[in-house]
Order: sequence, then C-alpha cells, then structure tokens
Amino acid sequence: MLNIQTQPRTQQTDNSFRNPLGLMSDCHRRIEMFFARLIEVAETDRGHQLTDSRRETLETALRYFSAGAPLHTEDEEVSLFPRLRAVGGPFAEAALKALEELESDHRAAEAAHNEIDSLGMRWLEEGTLPQWDADRLVNLAKDLRELYRGHIDIEDNHVFPLAKEALGADVIEQVGREMASRRGLDYDNIPLANRCAQRRLRRELAPGDNIAAGAGS
Repeated sequence: MLNIQTQPRTQQTDNSFRNPLGLMSDCHRRIEMFFARLIEVAETDRGHQLTDSRRETLETALRYFSAGAPLHTEDEEVSLFPRLRAVGGPFAEAALKALEELESDHRAAEAAHNEIDSLGMRWLEEGTLPQWDADRLVNLAKDLRELYRGHIDIEDNHVFPLAKEALGADVIEQVGREMASRRGLDYDNIPLANRCAQRRLRRELAPGDNIAAGAGS
C-alpha cells in the first residue's frame, strides 16, 4: 500500500478540468451513485416488466456506464498512470505495484460491464428476463460494485494524493487538457458545465439526471 496519508472522502464537488485529479474523484461519486440505482432496479424488479420510471432509471444507468466508464479508464491509463510511472524516485516501486493492480481491475471491470450492458439491453428490448439472467445481472452488478469500492479507495486515498504531490503543475495541466480533449472540449474555453462523460450523454439523460453537468465519468 502506498505510504500516503489517507484523506477523508468528501461529498461530490464541481471540479473542472483544471483540477483533473479532483474531477477523476468526482467521477467516482457518480459511479457509486449509478451502481446504487442499477442494483436497486435489478434486485427489486428481477427481470419483470418495468414501469416507465424504472425503465428510465435502468436506461440511464446503462448509458452512463457505456459512455463514462471507458473515458474514465482512458483518463487514468492514458493520461495519469504513465506520468506517474515516469516520476521515479522513492514513490516509484509502490506506485507501480498499485497501478498494476488498478489496471487489472479495469480489465475485469470491462468484461463485467459488457455482460451487464448485454443483459440490461435485453431486458429493455424484450420486456422481461428469465430468472437465471435476472439473477446473473444482480450478481454481476454487486460483484462489480465491490471491485470498484477497493479500486476507488486506492485511487482517492493513495494514488491521487500521490499524483498531486509527485507531479508538477504543468504535468497535471496536461492531464486536464487531455481529459477535456477526450470529451471534445477546448481546455482554454471550458464551459461552466464541465463534464466527464461524452456530450451525447447529457442529451440522452432524463431531465432529472443532470449528471453530465459536473464531473461524471
């Protein structure tokens, strides 16, 4: 475990791409929120016909993970982790070990997300799911949430504080610029409503689910 002082987890704020580490942490709060919604629907309705509101909740969660999760992974694996690896010095060995574990988590999460999306879309398209598939969706979502809990704890309380301490302001700015570009945004002309998900996600979300206006993944 990295020898970085644990920081207390705070409520989600509206960080911008000029604070990319804070923005990545905000993404985690949205991941937690949408897991809660997905699991609540999957467990309570168990593959049965959905009401309009429950269908909307499931659709929104699936779209969020489909659009946001790959972007968040790229933010870390393409923009942040390689820069941490390049730092060297006393933090390097512990950091590399932690990053290897996190990247392994990403591969496991990707496979689980794909199966969850497939089952969820079948539910939406066919109206119901067989009992086995409904149970499989619940178990997959719960297992993936548990994986994310440990993953998020390492990143929020160890990797991100390490990056803040070890990377210079110019390097962190480059991370933010790449994150903005990944979402089709101009870092030098960032709108007030910054977003961690793709632009289309905001258009697709229900009016009550304005997650893309902040730092969602």
